Amino acid sequence: MKAELIKQLQDYIPFNEQEEKDKEVIIEALINYEDIFYRSNLMAHITVSAWVTNANRDKVLMAYHNIYDSWSWLGGHADGDEELLQVALKEVKEESGLEHVTPVSSEIYSLEVLTVDGHMKHQAYVPSHLHLNLTYLIEATEEETLQVKVDENSQLGWFSLEKAVQASSEPWFRDRIYSKLNEKLLKF
Repeated sequence: MKAELIKQLQDYIPFNEQEEKDKEVIIEALINYEDIFYRSNLMAHITVSAWVTNANRDKVLMAYHNIYDSWSWLGGHADGDEELLQVALKEVKEESGLEHVTPVSSEIYSLEVLTVDGHMKHQAYVPSHLHLNLTYLIEATEEETLQVKVDENSQLGWFSLEKAVQASSEPWFRDRIYSKLNEKLLKF
């Protein structure tokens, strides 16, 4: 399975310089670390995110993330599961309460290496580390009822593409990630 992911990443065409450099880092980590799919790797591990869009591709679903104190995309840790698209779908369902979510494509939509500052989670310290993140484009309907996952987020909402970027209080995510995801969405 890891070999298939490496091949998929090797074939992935980076959208910009950030993706080009981050692709190299992620492939190198996959080759060199046996435990890269587990949080037990305290330096770096695989995560997935979902850019959840409506059918018209003019809105995205965001969650107000408790740890980061910011509106953000949905996603989570692989935790040993190498079926990363399935992990993304599971995380969207868990974090939003949505039951009907579908991948727009099975292909990786975006990739990024994300820095995570040390923080407390479940009364335990989590040291600073890297998330080697693959993003998938997921579709859901705005009509379905949203449900907060209280241990992770405190609000959920659909935002226009521009408002989704503005809603984040994290400048790097606004300028480098969410803007990029929207730019790619307009070309999709």
